[in-house]
Amino acid sequence: MKKFEQSDAIKRLPDQFFAKLGKKVQALVNEGHDIINLGQGNPDLPTSDHIVKALQIAAENPANHKYSPFQGFPYFREAVADFYKREYGVDLDPENEVALMFGSKIGLFEVSQSMLNPGDTALVPNPGYPDYLSGVALANANYELMPLLEENGFLPDYNDIPEDVLNKAKMMFLNYPNNPTSAVATKEFFDETVELAKQHDFCVVHDFAYGAIGFDGVKQPSFLSSEGAKDIGIEMYTLSKTYNMAGWRVAFAVGNPSIIKTINLLQDHLFTSLFGAIQEAATVAISGDLSYVDDLVDIYESRRNVLVESLNKIGWKVNAPKGTFFAWFKVPDPYTSKEFAELLLKKAHVVVADGSGFGSLGEGYVRFGLLDSEERLKEAAERIGKLKLFS
Repeated sequence: MKKFEQSDAIKRLPDQFFAKLGKKVQALVNEGHDIINLGQGNPDLPTSDHIVKALQIAAENPANHKYSPFQGFPYFREAVADFYKREYGVDLDPENEVALMFGSKIGLFEVSQSMLNPGDTALVPNPGYPDYLSGVALANANYELMPLLEENGFLPDYNDIPEDVLNKAKMMFLNYPNNPTSAVATKEFFDETVELAKQHDFCVVHDFAYGAIGFDGVKQPSFLSSEGAKDIGIEMYTLSKTYNMAGWRVAFAVGNPSIIKTINLLQDHLFTSLFGAIQEAATVAISGDLSYVDDLVDIYESRRNVLVESLNKIGWKVNAPKGTFFAWFKVPDPYTSKEFAELLLKKAHVVVADGSGFGSLGEGYVRFGLLDSEERLKEAAERIGKLKLFS
């Protein structure tokens, strides 16, 4: 059978880290092992009943069985603008400053496709979400890595980025609360970012996937709450994490009108908009009383406390994460990140993400997901403890 050659764009793509991890895990599950999977960012709790019921009702409406308007229904874009005003004090024009998306994963690809030319340069965090690099690769653009170091609170130190790199940059990706490091950022850091972007004439894409998930009373500010942020950037917000709606594939980008217009133009050629019933349900999700989101954050904070306490109890001295539903822990000597993750998978049947899969500066760490019950998190720590790695 003839084997057809892939396009150059496909050949440029990096390995899909999570797809490879998923295959390893599934192989052990198929062998009948009890696997505690803390390696991927897939929320384990169901979508709230009131959102599901809104979908059920909306799905019965024949108007939603037709194609949705290309750029989504005005009521959803208006709900997004109301949400940002209420939660972050940010004014948005729902007509020109909101783009609906099939999840922010595809949105991160789209912004690279629609804004970067071959040979352009994007600034990408190291460690960082792997799909930033995938979108840049598909655009045939270049990238420069921004180190996220623990001594800097896993924030990039802009003084360490060479001036010539800043001058040639066309785009910067940021993500706070941060995946994988679970760090949070301050408004002062975002203010500094805005000034840097204006000075060097590049756009900022802030991935706000974990926006509501902050611990110990910390609420992560929106990037757009910094003065002038809309002049130079956008923010992407997904309902996957905060609302347990990962499978629904609904998100939005907000901010600079020219970037939003370009994303919408690309999407006009790729899709019609989200299923109308999902737009109705998503509107319900982000409107009105959001105390159920606070309840979810409390669950993750309690799980965090249990995991940190349980790991410290077995001798693995770890620090509590500040945000997201991940924890970023140093691996013990003499293991590399990959060796340690493989050991936990094979000997303890506990899945964690190898830190080097997020970039070279992820080496020396593994990422845990707070995505199982407190009992299972305790059990994971007990299984790891039985390996006697910390005594």
